[in-house]
Amino acid sequence: MRLPFIAGNWKMNKTVPEAIVYAKQFRRIVEDVTDVEIVVAPPSLAVHAVAEALRSSNVGVAAQDLYWAREGAFTGEISAPMIREAGAEYVIVGHSERRTYFAETNASVNLKTCAALAADLTPIVCIGEKLDEREHGETFAVLDLQIRTALEGLAPEQVGALVIAYEPVWAIGTGHHATADQATEAHRHIRRRLREQFGAEAAERCHIVYGGSVKPANIRDLLAAEEVDGALVGGASLEVESFAEVVARSRPATV
Repeated sequence: MRLPFIAGNWKMNKTVPEAIVYAKQFRRIVEDVTDVEIVVAPPSLAVHAVAEALRSSNVGVAAQDLYWAREGAFTGEISAPMIREAGAEYVIVGHSERRTYFAETNASVNLKTCAALAADLTPIVCIGEKLDEREHGETFAVLDLQIRTALEGLAPEQVGALVIAYEPVWAIGTGHHATADQATEAHRHIRRRLREQFGAEAAERCHIVYGGSVKPANIRDLLAAEEVDGALVGGASLEVESFAEVVARSRPATV
């Protein structure tokens, strides 16, 4: 059974001292949570400090991006081995903001995903359609292309260990989010494609989470949708209390 997976993407927010304070406070609040996988993704400069603050806790650390080469003349870039050495266990790949503002492509998402896996990092691979693509009935075609290209060359066991984040671009930072029916439809389609391409075991093991204006008020409805295994949370993860509430409301109903 897949535990709920909740990751907080801080984006370009928080200085290193602010990130450390947050990590220490958040760690205390969620220390007894054993039925949700929890991850925070601070800015790159704070990854090491946050990893140290969360050492031996139940909260994992992710970087927000990486470059696919191990080393070389790539000014400003950070490699997967560097991220792993800094203490992260996960890395976000192909976020829509990277695609929109920094010319990220499906092909580069594949290179980054492969590099992350080679460095023993778990990629959180983001996919999702734009508003005009949804309005023109192209959602499934867009998702198919993103899945096929991003995961090209991966073995079934690698796919099973991934986290795929379905983030409809029209819902990110807009205050709008997919309805339960829309999330179910998209996540069911993604799971079906994984099953067809990589087998039933890989498809069942892979976490497929939702991202896009997730907050405490809507997390329960989203997690009640079929095939939604958790969430990649943006703005609501910037405050300790808000993100802790998202985690609390993500716990299985038997708790």
